[in-house]
Amino acid sequence: MNTENERAAERLRELPILPLRNTVAFPYSIMPLVVGIPKSVKLIDEAMKGDGMVGLVAMKDPSIEEPKPEEVYQVGIVAKLNTVSRGPDKSFQVIVQGLERFRVERWIEFEPYLRAEIMTLPEIVEKDLELDALQRTLREVANEVIKLSPDIPNEAIFLLKQVQDVQHMVYLIAGNAGLSISEGQKVLETDSIKDKLRLLITHLNHEREILSLGKKIKSEALGEMDKAQREFYLRQQMKAIEKELGEDKKGDSEFDEYTTKIEDIGLPEEVLKEANREMKRFKGMSPHSPEYSVIKTYLDWIVELPWNEASEDQMDIGSASKVLDEDHYDLEEVKERILEFLAVRKLVKERGLGPEPGEEKASSEAMGAILCFAGPPGVGKTSLGQSIARALGRKFTRMSLGGMRDEAEIRGHRRTYIGAMPGRIIQAIKRAGTRNPVFMLDEVDKIGNDWRGDPSSALLEVLDPAQNHAFRDHYLDVDFDLSDVIFITTANQLETIPPPLRDRMEIIHLDGYTEYEKTRIAQRHLVPRQLKANGLREEEVSFTEEALRKIIRDYTREAGVRTLERQIGAVCRKCVVKIVAAEATRLTVTPELVREYLKKEQFECELSENIEIPGIATGLAVTAVGGEILFIEATGMKGKGTLTLTGQLGDVMRESAQIANSYVRSKAGHLGVHSELFETTDVHIHVPAGAIPKDGPSAGLAMVTAVASLFSDQPVRGDVGMTGEVTLRGRVLPVGGIKMKILAAHRAGLNTVILPKRNEKDLDELPIEVSESMQFVLVERIDEALDVALRPDPVSEMPLAANG
Repeated sequence: MNTENERAAERLRELPILPLRNTVAFPYSIMPLVVGIPKSVKLIDEAMKGDGMVGLVAMKDPSIEEPKPEEVYQVGIVAKLNTVSRGPDKSFQVIVQGLERFRVERWIEFEPYLRAEIMTLPEIVEKDLELDALQRTLREVANEVIKLSPDIPNEAIFLLKQVQDVQHMVYLIAGNAGLSISEGQKVLETDSIKDKLRLLITHLNHEREILSLGKKIKSEALGEMDKAQREFYLRQQMKAIEKELGEDKKGDSEFDEYTTKIEDIGLPEEVLKEANREMKRFKGMSPHSPEYSVIKTYLDWIVELPWNEASEDQMDIGSASKVLDEDHYDLEEVKERILEFLAVRKLVKERGLGPEPGEEKASSEAMGAILCFAGPPGVGKTSLGQSIARALGRKFTRMSLGGMRDEAEIRGHRRTYIGAMPGRIIQAIKRAGTRNPVFMLDEVDKIGNDWRGDPSSALLEVLDPAQNHAFRDHYLDVDFDLSDVIFITTANQLETIPPPLRDRMEIIHLDGYTEYEKTRIAQRHLVPRQLKANGLREEEVSFTEEALRKIIRDYTREAGVRTLERQIGAVCRKCVVKIVAAEATRLTVTPELVREYLKKEQFECELSENIEIPGIATGLAVTAVGGEILFIEATGMKGKGTLTLTGQLGDVMRESAQIANSYVRSKAGHLGVHSELFETTDVHIHVPAGAIPKDGPSAGLAMVTAVASLFSDQPVRGDVGMTGEVTLRGRVLPVGGIKMKILAAHRAGLNTVILPKRNEKDLDELPIEVSESMQFVLVERIDEALDVALRPDPVSEMPLAANG
């Protein structure tokens, strides 16, 4: 025991500790070091004055300049300073030789440098067959790695063969195997030579696999490169042979063809400059080059775009008006705007008032037109664009914007991308074949945006007369003049269009049609179109006016005529079956035949419901598909005076209901209702249909009327509809969508509509047949509306309290 303690004591000694950055030092290794940190410089200086022995340990974090004891590993090596030379910057260039391993027992000093008491660690060498096998395996794997590695010279195999001592071999390989700091430290800290051998064998096997795989990849890449070079050499030989045989003209034919086209087109100066630049690249390029097809596609777009091709406008105002009347019934505002556009162009052309040579083309904004047709589906917005093109004698092209989310669909992709193409604006212009078509942008209110950009922002340039004369597509990268294009956009709702985009368009509202208008449209357009679509002649099938009215009333409920045309088509197909089966040669469609062909009615008039009980009022609303009537239902029951609202009402509509309840309670005396009744009655207001979200202030007047009817026990007149925002002071404020609301009331059979006084100006927009068949009551206060809407005689025999 004493002998072991004496041996341990002999292994104890004090040493200055030099931390190493990004390096693990091994015994028997000779390594150069550059020492520049002041603490380390002082350590080397004092060590040279002594016995020249230092302790080398690796740092855990190499970013720390002056590590503390806990920031270095506790196992390192004793090293001898062999050579020390001072550099011009006061740093030391040191060559050290590793001697043996040690472990730090305790730290003695931290300043001016680290100093510790260390104990040397002897290696555990168990000489047996296993050690010989491990040693031989390591040597073989190391030789294979040396052969595969391009960075290690083959002479290293001879050097490794000369080393017979197992410890020397382990540390020689460990120092040159590219071990990480943690892996190298693990080898250093392991006491058993066998375990060190196993660690090195595992690491070198992994390294061998990586080197083998890398060599395979490099070999395959070189093979592909050699193949490409061989093909290029053969093609060059083929060119030389074709030249000798006089067969090399084919390669120049495409270049000559593009040259001829570019000269004939008469391109603008900027476009011609870009085309010539690409032609120079195209001429000297091999057809097999990847860039060849890219340049060829670009030149195809340049020569095929209608830079100077334009349709001659039809300047006959009378002829244009006739075409518009043939294609569409009514829509006078739109037709007037198109005729104005034609008249301006005709006058400017006759008087020679075009832009001066030095003047910007965009300054003549009256020559362009950017219209936005806004209205519910089926009123003829899209087909109107085709009629405008026909009236003007221009080509027509359209593009749907619904669901578009990528800005590049408008401006195109840059040619750096594989498969790049111009944007859909330029593509549509190319399809039209002229630079001044009527261009319809459908569903402008349904554009989306995401991480790929905002298409509505890209449209700002397209739809701005001050900018679109120099529209620059990303793919073409040259200006294209869009100022002569008539842009027409369509939308169902203006609210979803960004304000800057809406500001660039002249908005024309297309509201819903009346029953009379739908009948005329069906007779003039829909029936003839469906007869032709189903292979029928006019003398074989005819529709009575009563049959068309029945389809409109009982089988459609829309602002436009799209569903009406589908139902007429369904009747026509039934007639085709009869004629083909030889059951009839001529059919007249009557209301009875409509009922037989289209089965049961799909819609019933809302007024067929029993609304002769108090608490129900008819309101008017506007939706994306036109005007609608809606019922406001109020009922009371015994309770504590609470108010319940249902029917998926939005915040504004819920506030209108609360205002209605508060107003009626404040006017209890005027309505002849005891104020105590409000405190003992719960009120429930419901707006069908419950599955449809609703919002807006325009139902406020109808809600007041329903609550007043409930508490006064006076039913609301069934033939009265109403709209208007209300205040707690009893005022009735104006609302929007008056025309569509009144058309909905007319379709539903109402004959009286109560409106805010300040909406009187909107009545001028109504069709004559509607304004003559309905009565309009204009009110400024709620009291005036209640006097008209409530029936003076109570119908319910039971008092309200009994209803609960």
